Formats: sequence, C-alpha cells, structure tokens
Amino acid sequence: MAKATVGISIVGRDREGVVAAFTSYAFRNGANIEKISQNVIKGLFGMHLEVSFAKAPDRKEFDAGLQSLARSFGMEVSAHHEDGSTKQIAVFVTREPHCLDAILAARASLRGGSVAVVVGTEGTLRGACRRARVPFVAVEERNQEAAEERLLSTCKRREIDVIVLARYMRILTPNFVWRYPNRIINVHPSLLPAFPGASAYAQAHERGTKIAGVTTHYVTESLDQGPIIAQRSFEVRAGDSLETIRSRGQRLEARALLESLRLHLAGRLDVRWRKVHAGRAARGR
Repeated sequence: MAKATVGISIVGRDREGVVAAFTSYAFRNGANIEKISQNVIKGLFGMHLEVSFAKAPDRKEFDAGLQSLARSFGMEVSAHHEDGSTKQIAVFVTREPHCLDAILAARASLRGGSVAVVVGTEGTLRGACRRARVPFVAVEERNQEAAEERLLSTCKRREIDVIVLARYMRILTPNFVWRYPNRIINVHPSLLPAFPGASAYAQAHERGTKIAGVTTHYVTESLDQGPIIAQRSFEVRAGDSLETIRSRGQRLEARALLESLRLHLAGRLDVRWRKVHAGRAARGR
C-alpha cells in the first residue's frame, strides 16, 4: 500500500524545545520521520519534517494539532500533503518573457499541475498573462519584508504547492524559502557553480568560455547553491557575440526549466544529502 506523505515546515524566532515538540507530535500520531532538517540564521529558526503514514491521518485534525503546537511556540507552521491531487503552480517573473512563455504554452500538457497565478515584480508581463487567461499579481514593494508578506499571502490564498522562478530578479530570504523546501525551482544562466550571481552570460563572454549553459536547481537560503536538478550546455563558437550567447542560452533556459517542472510534478525528484536524485515517480505521490 502506498504511504501517505506530509511535509511540515516550521518558521519563527529560535526557541528551545521546538524540534522535540514537533517530532514527538508526529510520533504520537503514528508517523515515521523520513527526513528532518533545521537551520538558524540571525535568530530565525527554520525546520522541515517529512513524515509518512501507513494510513493517512485525518487531515483537518492533524493540521489543527500542528497549528495549536505552533501557536504555543509563537511560530508559523504549514503542512504539505502529498495526496496525488493536482499541484497548484505559482510562476514568479520580472520582465524577461521566454521562460514564462514556455510554461504558459505548455499548460495543457503539464500533467499533475496547474498554473494558478503569475506574480511579477512589475507589470511588464501582465499582457501575456491576460492573453493566456492566467491571473497576474504585481508585487512592486521595494521593501523586502513587505514584498514577501504579499508573496506569502498570495501563495497561501491560492494554496500554492510549487513555485517556479522564471527569471525572477529578486532574492528570496530564508523566511520565505524555508516555507517551501524543495518546492521552489529556479533557472540560472550558467553551468553552476561557474558564474553565479548576475550577468552570467556577460561573464562567460568576457572569460572566453568554450562551453556555456544553464542550470535548474531547488532554491535554498544559499543563493545559487541549491540542489541541482538539470544542466544543459551549448558550444560557444569563435566570434559569437554576447547577444548570440544570450539568445541561445535563453532558449535552453526555457526548455530546462519546463523539463524540471515536469519532473517535479511527476514526483520523480528526491533530494538526499543536498543532491537531487531523479527516478521513477515516488510511491504515494
């Protein structure tokens, strides 16, 4: 019989006893802990538990107990139930259209997922979403804390399961990232760990690289260092201009990001020891 799997994310100010309290709650409810990770950055505590049940618990009762426990510690908790239902996708964008266009064009063939909303740091791509009849939300606050409050509110209201950064040009803090562990997919325009950060194609052109490419990865609190999902490359020919390299790279970005999203929706990606292992669809997902 397939296992019922629940991902539990806890975020808040660091407090003693949090790990013991939540793991004990899981055990009392008949859960087996599959994975556990925790981190503290500048007093902010983040923890992720992945637990499994031989028989799925009462969802409302289990989640209500989690919320009660979280309130006792002054923390926030969310539970992500892997129940085989269609995953709701949020696409975060800025102004480059190529990755968004590929995702919108592939919506009908995204098995197991539905694009619920596109969120932009500005309104440049609003028209593309209007034509595709996909809701668009502009989060233009420059203050990071205010912006992330709106992002979290938007994702919570639409019950988002997976977030795709389609050339989203803002950094997400641990306060946001820890709430969606291994559920935020980014594409970077280089073969990481080479040329992290901004202007990767310009760096490749300036250094005269013979091979360039793109990397998709899950997002963590460490910028451009999350577990790598896929990498695709192309040969840089003598005399290629920066614009030629960028154009070829952008086509690869769109394909690699869409491919990685499909693998995630199919439950074929598993993160162990900071590495992504791809295989058949996981049981119970």
